[in-house]
Amino acid sequence: MSKNKVKDLFDEIAKKSGITEVIINGLDNVYVEKDGELIRIDIKFTQEEVEEFCQELAQINRKVFNSENPIMDGNLLDGSRLNLIHKDYTNGCHAITIRRYMKSIKTFDGSPEIFGLSPNWMFFLKTLIKAKVNIVVAGGTGVGKTTFLNLLLQEIPQKERIITIEDTRELQFNLPNVVRLEARPGVGDKKGLTIRNLLKNTLRMRPDRIVVGECRGEEVFDLLQAMNTGHEGSMTSVHANTPGECLMRLENLYLLSGYDLPLKALRYQVSTAVDFIIQIRRDKDGKRIVSHVTEIANMEGDRILMQDIGLHKNGEFKFTGLVPSCMERLTKAGLAKDFFLGT
Repeated sequence: MSKNKVKDLFDEIAKKSGITEVIINGLDNVYVEKDGELIRIDIKFTQEEVEEFCQELAQINRKVFNSENPIMDGNLLDGSRLNLIHKDYTNGCHAITIRRYMKSIKTFDGSPEIFGLSPNWMFFLKTLIKAKVNIVVAGGTGVGKTTFLNLLLQEIPQKERIITIEDTRELQFNLPNVVRLEARPGVGDKKGLTIRNLLKNTLRMRPDRIVVGECRGEEVFDLLQAMNTGHEGSMTSVHANTPGECLMRLENLYLLSGYDLPLKALRYQVSTAVDFIIQIRRDKDGKRIVSHVTEIANMEGDRILMQDIGLHKNGEFKFTGLVPSCMERLTKAGLAKDFFLGT
């Protein structure tokens, strides 16, 4: 055992399965999330133990964490994501949140019924990747957007050149021709690079596909432009609770870029760039599921048309009866013409 109880706690949790999140709100206010439920842990730390642990995390991530740099995002050595907020901006203790990287989830084939999907629907999603459609994975906090993106990324052909852009490295996949870009804020006199800076440069790096871990700001403008100009099969995730909210979110983020476009022109950009929205949520039991596979079909006037191809109903993901308008493209990628008759 080490002399630091915080480190001991994380080392112990690392050995256990089913725990997806660790949260330290205060010296004696500690929670873990297991199977979608937050459980309080009976433990108490000292300020020195928490400080020492945070500084170790900062050192691992080659970042500075202090009162002048009070927010830090980063990763543990196993790929788990972390967020720190300095005690000067909390209730007297550094706030620590760690989202664990689930090593057991690697591929669709190796994860039966993951996200409530049958083998048929897994095959359909694999076909979307082969057909190089542009995909947005939407969902709320902690529903598994990054995990789902990782599953999709595993299906990309080995011969393609992929460039990923993240503010904190979370994407985990095994492809040979990959460049992993990570945005970093400026510290002191050192100039940083934003996701948008990196995305603009990515267009000069000959990518087959561009993957942005999560779009949260003005970089949406550049990603949609890339999707519309030959970078088919690109992907990102967006914080939204329904496919309709996802489209609104993309519109709002687009406007942050400073370009003053008429609403119809803006929506045309979105509708021609995005092919499918895959919505992730938790069911009533806290299980992470795909709730919608929604195709962005076209526009009617100034309204973007959507159609749900699959929906989660009564504990099962089912075909809605609406065949994708891009069916010819999907059949060329290996989907049988009568695929939906048996789904």
